[in-house]
Amino acid sequence: MRVLLVEDDTKISSALARGLKTEAYAVDVAGDGKTGEELAKINEYDIIILDIMLPKQDGWETCTKLRKDNITTPILMLTALDDVSDRIKGLDTGADDYLPKPFHFRELLARIRALTRRRTESRSAVLELFGVTLDVNTHTAQRDGKTIRLSAKEFALLELFIMNPNKILSRETISEHVWDMNFDPHSNVIEAFVKFLRQKIDKDFPTRLIRTVRGSGYIFTDNKE
Repeated sequence: MRVLLVEDDTKISSALARGLKTEAYAVDVAGDGKTGEELAKINEYDIIILDIMLPKQDGWETCTKLRKDNITTPILMLTALDDVSDRIKGLDTGADDYLPKPFHFRELLARIRALTRRRTESRSAVLELFGVTLDVNTHTAQRDGKTIRLSAKEFALLELFIMNPNKILSRETISEHVWDMNFDPHSNVIEAFVKFLRQKIDKDFPTRLIRTVRGSGYIFTDNKE
């Protein structure tokens, strides 16, 4: 999952970005509303975390402009404002949820999971497909009851595959959802991580789930070759 965090307080943004990366999210950070708007328009994000009190352009205006430009990415607003009318204003501008400051990081994670699940058929924090079970709360994975230990990036990659079964995912699509804007598109990092994940998911099992589609990308499927 790829997150855009728009927050001008560098201490808060650094702490949140660090925590989100630990939870297997790829994170891009913007320090003002205008930059956040520009990044949201040129990159594909799974969720936008948007502070209200921002320089150059506040969160309300940023949210309004994104919705007018048909950016449908879920938006979670962060606010230090206690007035209910301010929260209502945020929702009315197109935000999907709000979280008042200060907040507990675990609640932020729960709200992110809830918002991203709304965009998929899944309503559970446990994803199950082709014998693979992925728990996004505990970051644990199994295949046919066998526990599989994954790094944060491997977990994010497997989650993307499970949420897009039987679909060819290009390198561009994978990089947009699993890596941040500092990713070098000319590197072989994606190939390396797919290889690592294959070794853990497909080793010792009769059916290979992660397959290469030459010239196109990768597909997660249990269809017989």
